[in-house]
Amino acid sequence: MHASPTDHAAVTALLGRAPLAAFAVVVRRVGSGAPVVIRNAPLLADGTPMPTRYWLVDRELALAVSRLEAEGGVRAAEEAVDAEALATTHERYAVERDAALPPGHAGPRPSGGVGGTRRGVKCLHAHLANLLAGNADPVGEWVAARVESPISTEPLT
Repeated sequence: MHASPTDHAAVTALLGRAPLAAFAVVVRRVGSGAPVVIRNAPLLADGTPMPTRYWLVDRELALAVSRLEAEGGVRAAEEAVDAEALATTHERYAVERDAALPPGHAGPRPSGGVGGTRRGVKCLHAHLANLLAGNADPVGEWVAARVESPISTEPLT
């Protein structure tokens, strides 16, 4: 999983720092092709676990989600979404991420599901990124229904 130099520069600019993990852009803006969601490797270069598989990097969309979080969105989403469906989402997320670990990896492993949590809701950005990347995510759906997206996106995977 290696980003092109152009994608690396674009994501660095969006984050305001160089990404810590190897990544691939998996969702882009329709039209401009700008990165919206990246898929991170499960380990940083030094072997440190990276629990967040999908990361929302688009500034406008991230700001809209931050506003929703500031209005109590994390608690509201957790109350609105079926707990069993959320648990299943965390399980699928962890299984996918862990499947990307190098064969025979014996060091520390990432833990938790979406946003690094084992249960409940921690980060609406991570859930929306997971949904936009093409994965079933009831919290991501809840967020998408409440965030006015200024962009059109297209999953690449």
